[in-house]
Amino acid sequence: MTEVISEKLPTTRQTPFDPPPELARIRDQAAISRLKFADGHLGWLVTGHHQVREVLGSPKFTNDPAEHHLLEVRFQGEVPKERRRIKPGMFLNQDPPDHTRLRRMLQGQFTVRRMNQLSEWIGTIVDDQLEHLRSFGGRADLVQEFALPVPSLVICALLGVDYDERHRFQEDTAKLLSLNSTFEEAMAAMERIEAFMRELIARKKADPGDDMISDLLATGEPTDEEASNMAMLLLLAGHETTANMLGLGTFTLLQHPDQLKILRDEPDVVDNAVEELMRYLSIIHFGPVRTATEDVEIDGHLIRAGDTVVMHVPAANRDPEKFPGNPEELDLRRPATGHVAFGHGIHQCLGQQLARIEMRIAFAKLFQAFPDLRLDTAPEDVPLRTDMGIYGVHALPVAWSS
Repeated sequence: MTEVISEKLPTTRQTPFDPPPELARIRDQAAISRLKFADGHLGWLVTGHHQVREVLGSPKFTNDPAEHHLLEVRFQGEVPKERRRIKPGMFLNQDPPDHTRLRRMLQGQFTVRRMNQLSEWIGTIVDDQLEHLRSFGGRADLVQEFALPVPSLVICALLGVDYDERHRFQEDTAKLLSLNSTFEEAMAAMERIEAFMRELIARKKADPGDDMISDLLATGEPTDEEASNMAMLLLLAGHETTANMLGLGTFTLLQHPDQLKILRDEPDVVDNAVEELMRYLSIIHFGPVRTATEDVEIDGHLIRAGDTVVMHVPAANRDPEKFPGNPEELDLRRPATGHVAFGHGIHQCLGQQLARIEMRIAFAKLFQAFPDLRLDTAPEDVPLRTDMGIYGVHALPVAWSS
């Protein structure tokens, strides 16, 4: 077998909704190929759907950032390993048994049943935000006035965070996720968010409320530092990812009027429409990343202990072996279950059911309330988040008949 070796991870998009076209060519040649990292390490790039799931489901890989070789697209130069130490409570980067212990503390908060019980409340938040959007008279930035506020309001209320304090974490979240930030700038932003969360934990201990953080502290299980970092993960993930799916998803539907018509005419399609949008857009640019802790064979390739593996979710979610019938096209009627936009294995997104409910309600109500919603700028002028770790649109100027 001739090895396919990429000297650099392709990151340049040619169209707003598609990953770099080189990735499809790489995947068509080999679902697992070699990738050269910034420090010269020859690791692996996984672009096939089945192979991504196999790596993510294997206990022979670690998610410890101190063990990963770094891609040059994130920070300039090598970040010292001691600066990449996992902080207590950051379960996203931890392996069992610590990951198992910490995630178990939160799982009861995110059951399907509990999330479904929130539907009416989330619907009210969406309705209120749509009225706010309408108050602009006929044109507005959908990101600032709808896509970002909806999930932010939801996660702030669930965690017991004062929504008026959102500026204390949203600006720093943007700095943390920016691909243009230096390591020092990103860490300074992280430290400010951590300080905010420590204050929040102290307030919750002194005056508990009816919220997830208070419930977590009431168990007596996590330390204050663990609780602070767990809450920070929930806060960041709870608004950034869904906000970008709402913004980019609306842009996508406005640019695919045949699919938007399906969503409007067939209300029952909304559940599958969300899955198809997740599959089609896959807003994580690249990743996740894992490093082998022992030799492991995946799809006939021997990945040795210490090898770092980059999985490419957008490429995997367009793998024709998993999604036949031209996966490069958006098709809201396509059976899209099984995508890896929420990950797979023990690190699969804890809040995925919440995100699904928010998107189902928000997309349905948005186009119901504004049946003639349209772009208020040329499509090529929509500012894309190509400079961020989570893809989407920085703004989405829209208009409607007032």
